[in-house]
Amino acid sequence: MTDKINLFAAAPTLMQEWQRAMMSLSEAASFEPSLCELVKLRASQINGCANCINLHYVEATENGETGQRIALLPAWREAPCYSERERAALGWTEAMTRLSDGQDHAAAYDALKAAFTEEEQVKLTLTINIINGWNRIAVGFGLWVDPAVIKASRAAA
Repeated sequence: MTDKINLFAAAPTLMQEWQRAMMSLSEAASFEPSLCELVKLRASQINGCANCINLHYVEATENGETGQRIALLPAWREAPCYSERERAALGWTEAMTRLSDGQDHAAAYDALKAAFTEEEQVKLTLTINIINGWNRIAVGFGLWVDPAVIKASRAAA
């Protein structure tokens, strides 16, 4: 897959602000890094975003996540290797990512409330929103970027 357009050349200010928002949230989030990557991976799996799955697989493994837990992510409800906090985050991720399915998200919210502070709930929800946005941008414009290139651009920003 090749990029349809260079997003940063077409709308540099907007894309820099979008990237800055993502980086600000990542810096402010008080979650364990592996939890953030599991959430980003799960949303990207649901949305079929190969670019983001590739990137967050690399980032998850760099943060100590195992191949087994990543492979089991689509079946997180049945897999015994996830903590209650991770299950709450993954349930909330699926509920927020699949809003159009019309499913009742009350149970997911109850689990979220039990495992996360109010501030963490907001940060997690913003993380889910941002990865869903990136998924839509990447799928819509056919993005495929090597994770090393993304890391270098983040470091330069």
